[in-house]
Amino acid sequence: MTRTKAMAWAGGVLYLCAAGLLVGGAMRASGTVHAVGSLLAGCLLVGVLRRTPLLALAMTLFGSTAVVVFTPGPVHADPPGSYQGEFLSYLAVDLVLGFIVATRTRRASIVAVAVSFTVQLLLIGGFAGGDNLTVNGVIALLAMGASCTVGLLSRERRLLSRERREHAVALRSQEVAEAVTAERLRIARELHDMVAHSIGIIAIQAGVGNRVIETQPEEARAALRAIEATSRETLSGLRRTLVALRRADRGATAPGQAPPEPSPGLADIERLAAATADAGVRVDVRHRGERRPLPADIDLSAYRIVQEALTNVVRHAGTGRCRVVIDYGDEELSVEVVDDGRGAVENDSAHGFGLVGMRERVGLLHGHLSAGPRPEGGFRVAAGLPLPERVGIAMEAR
Repeated sequence: MTRTKAMAWAGGVLYLCAAGLLVGGAMRASGTVHAVGSLLAGCLLVGVLRRTPLLALAMTLFGSTAVVVFTPGPVHADPPGSYQGEFLSYLAVDLVLGFIVATRTRRASIVAVAVSFTVQLLLIGGFAGGDNLTVNGVIALLAMGASCTVGLLSRERRLLSRERREHAVALRSQEVAEAVTAERLRIARELHDMVAHSIGIIAIQAGVGNRVIETQPEEARAALRAIEATSRETLSGLRRTLVALRRADRGATAPGQAPPEPSPGLADIERLAAATADAGVRVDVRHRGERRPLPADIDLSAYRIVQEALTNVVRHAGTGRCRVVIDYGDEELSVEVVDDGRGAVENDSAHGFGLVGMRERVGLLHGHLSAGPRPEGGFRVAAGLPLPERVGIAMEAR
């Protein structure tokens, strides 16, 4: 940084020296030659222009004015009274002025334009004679206007580019925030569906064991075994979720580590029904259509919907049986859980976040969900999840 600064100031000093040499040789060359030399010498001020544009403007005004003032007078001009060549040196001033308009504040730009316009107007009025006064004045005004216009266009383009970058950054930030929120909701749903069902069964089994521990030891031991099995299964699910979260940043299984356990799916419905039966609610599971492997997200969501519906039956329905129907359609997987219990209303606070989580899962998969009391009594939860096109059907169509 210090070296660049030194080079910039060295260029400024060289410019002043070059302007002095041009003025010193004024009697040995025409004014046009001196003006062109002054314009080329302005290249030495690039470093100063980038650091302090207003100082660069002052230096170019000084150098250009010196060339105009100290070049040969009207007696030596060709034709007599013509000073239009000398005014070419002010093109360097116009270039600096355009840079200031493009990069500096509006107030600084207005001051720079006013000072530059005043100096040029006074010099042209004082040293241009006859018809050349009008011609040189118009040319100077057009040159200054062109430089300011280019500066304004460059300024607008720069501002537009900055706005686009800021908008892109804002969009990326919004996408990251939405992704974080979606992930938090996914984790919340997963933990709720996993823990709520298990805690409900544990609470019921603990109550059963507490009531019969004195009179029916075998029943109490069976309740304790159910509590132990459910607790182990819940801990395994929590461990699987935590491991998945820890490995999310790595993108793959680290060397020497076992692959994560698969997430539950409809293949585990029978085990879920058995656990629910241990809690006092017998589950009649029925399958329709051709049972086949499903995409992981659909399989997990269907399982969680059934799990949450069974949890609500155990905790709120007050019945000893319910029915689960899983229909493997060609275009849609249908899941239905029906009980003949009390039929609590849909917005009952007892259901908590269960129905909300089910709706979120179904919505993410572009499916549909209905949940509410049945006219004949009880409660019904029905979900439809769209399925991708089956490969077998696609091949037969061909």
